[in-house]
Amino acid sequence: MLSPYRVLDLTDERGQLAGQILAGLGAEVIAVEPPGGSSSRTVGPFVDDEVDPDRSLHHWSYNRGKRSVVLDLDTDAGRDELRSLIVGSDVLIESFEPGVLESNGLGFEALAALNPALISVSISAFGGDGPRAEWHATDLTIAAASGQLSLTGNEDRPPVRISLPQAFVHAGADAAGATLVALHERQNRSGLGQHIDISAQQSLSVATQSFLLCHPGRAGHASRVAGGIKLGGLDTKVQLLWPCKDGQVSVTFLFGLSLGPFSRNLMNWVCEEGFCDEATRDKDWIEYGTMLYAGTEPISEYERVKQILTDFFMTKTKQELLDAAFDRRVLIAPVTTSADVVESDQWAARGFWDEVDASALRPGAEGTVRFPGAFAKFSKTPIQNLAAPRSVGEDTATVLSATPRLPAVPAVLAPKTDAEQAGEGPLSGLKVADFMWVFAGPWASRVLADHGATVVRVETSHGLDALRTAGNFQDDKTDPEWALQYQNVNAGKLNLALDMHKPEARDVARDLVAWSDVTLESFSPKAMRKWAMTYEDLKKIKPDVIMASSCLMGQYGPQAALAGFGTMAAAISGFFHITGWPDREPCGPFMAYTDYTSPRFLVPAILAALDHRRRTGEGQYIDLSQAEASMQMLAPAVLDYTVNGRIMERRGNDDVEMVPHGVYPAEGDDRWVAIAVASDAQWSSVATEIGRPELGALDRDARRDRSGELDAAIGGWSAGRAAASAAARLQVLGVAAYEVQNTVEAFEDPQLAHRGHFVEVPHDVMGTTWVEGSRYRLSRTPASVTRSAPTIGQDTWQVLTEILGYDEDKVVELAAAELLE
Repeated sequence: MLSPYRVLDLTDERGQLAGQILAGLGAEVIAVEPPGGSSSRTVGPFVDDEVDPDRSLHHWSYNRGKRSVVLDLDTDAGRDELRSLIVGSDVLIESFEPGVLESNGLGFEALAALNPALISVSISAFGGDGPRAEWHATDLTIAAASGQLSLTGNEDRPPVRISLPQAFVHAGADAAGATLVALHERQNRSGLGQHIDISAQQSLSVATQSFLLCHPGRAGHASRVAGGIKLGGLDTKVQLLWPCKDGQVSVTFLFGLSLGPFSRNLMNWVCEEGFCDEATRDKDWIEYGTMLYAGTEPISEYERVKQILTDFFMTKTKQELLDAAFDRRVLIAPVTTSADVVESDQWAARGFWDEVDASALRPGAEGTVRFPGAFAKFSKTPIQNLAAPRSVGEDTATVLSATPRLPAVPAVLAPKTDAEQAGEGPLSGLKVADFMWVFAGPWASRVLADHGATVVRVETSHGLDALRTAGNFQDDKTDPEWALQYQNVNAGKLNLALDMHKPEARDVARDLVAWSDVTLESFSPKAMRKWAMTYEDLKKIKPDVIMASSCLMGQYGPQAALAGFGTMAAAISGFFHITGWPDREPCGPFMAYTDYTSPRFLVPAILAALDHRRRTGEGQYIDLSQAEASMQMLAPAVLDYTVNGRIMERRGNDDVEMVPHGVYPAEGDDRWVAIAVASDAQWSSVATEIGRPELGALDRDARRDRSGELDAAIGGWSAGRAAASAAARLQVLGVAAYEVQNTVEAFEDPQLAHRGHFVEVPHDVMGTTWVEGSRYRLSRTPASVTRSAPTIGQDTWQVLTEILGYDEDKVVELAAAELLE
């Protein structure tokens, strides 16, 4: 799909996923490494635990399909060689600290002078500017700054991170999507490049599932509990993780029009097996959440029901419960390890794994090694099995001596004037029919809307989106139009109220498809078949349509029919097992984790397919499995198993390299500061600061041996200080630290404020509401977030008359047939 384009990848472990996504989509990607190789080559795990630049499984995870060129950017010669490559490249991606490239004469303005078509992407911890842009950061402290850390872990212990670093893979995936937004604008409108600024803090904040909006939305705040969530206004834990006979399972036992029927099915089964009476079975599981908020159902009764479920699940194995998910239509998925994932029939049936020659990892070894494969399946242009990473500088001579090339900008473009472009986004003119729901799919279409696409969301009050009923709610008003999550995920879209359960309504839906460039849906596979709206059906209406389906496990395979949400996909793909404390059962990352990871892959998939269609006229079908896409972010854990035979375990907040490394108490109730000491020199400064200079000479191994003592010493120092001031003091000493932010702290965070992360927008019912801004910062064609999510049916007349061209009589006829709302 992206074969015309050349990408220069100057990133290290803080961004290499971006280049690998683009390589998977067909771009030529050249990894530019310093002498000795990228620092990612020093990151474990390693093949057979042998530390070697060519044996880092972390480097292997994110650098397949790239060529390797060594340039010394500290020398004039190296910088000149880079400039010669830039002249003919389409994209440059880098992850240096802010200001480093500028100081070397390689900032965006200098590069744009060499190549006006260049799209330059910068990935950093907090963004390229702002009051904290130059703060020191690690995965732990970015998690603290993003809000994600505050919501993850056991309530009787400090917040806990996911044991495999996640912040920069979120940022890297965002960088790939942002690159293709800018490329779409360049290829279709201006012919010009621009600079993109990606903040890992903002990228990872998506993993709070909009709960950062509780404070500005005057909603009850959420707090962490293992395997669930504690919502303000409810003095109880909403439980999403349960023990069973041989481990743990993720169970979506929630309420409302969308989720209540699944809970009813579960309670029918529980009653059949004698674990509850008929009165308990027959509770109103549709209205149950509202009843709890209103106090008409006592919390004590909800606790009794949860205990019934606990007792019931303890009589079943993970496999029995997974089987029931299909047979009884209940929302259950097992918590798996990397071994379970690799040996799963589902991934084998879908041909997910890339088989890489084992001798590339171990000289003389025979056979192949499994790597995570394509993040999506494309009907016309499938992602190929990517080649193994190259040795350091293996392609330097070949690349530098090759015939110079030019950026792949269309020869004939009619750029618009500034006046014509005023108010338009980089995706202006793109038309999207959005049949998605809940979080994962709609977040991808929200990105498209942010950048100017016209997105028409199809919805009905007869089957409310689960986010309209799941909370959090502005002013704690449990009304579908006051749901903050829904507002955030669907901001900027148009709403067509259409009852898709009625056959006649589907004729309107097909007209919407005929209008659109892209059709998106995120139901279980059978829904579109039932409506006769599969890709085969839709391409008869619009032969060049691009259709994408995003669901839990993909469109085929033995587990394809597994209906559910990101909590379940996170459990079944391995995220739960590596999150928590080693002496306790896993707690899992906060809520529906793969709902936040998979949209990062859907956005570039859609835009790459559009680029291919622009050149060829071909539409195609995209089958994206949440679990498969998200597996890219677990690649080092998968490889540690397939190569070393080792199952990655949860480590609490311990780190393989850094020590001390943890979350420490601060002044106030449930207040914490995340601290990561990366060197002996940093530790010496910290030891003096906390009043223990006699410990300052301890090297890393000695610090690890005495980690309990050192953690207690740091905790004693931090406990008497405000988290923000403790972090600021350590930053002065050159140590990565950040207060662990929940909604109040994030809303007041000066860096997020500088970047416009929280945006107040008008709303038809609430007057105004709050949403989060775009995670992409494009210099020339920035995102625009000016409208909240629409109310149900708010834009029906506009869509039918202005977009679909229906006359007034046709609209009246549809309304009389009760197809509209």
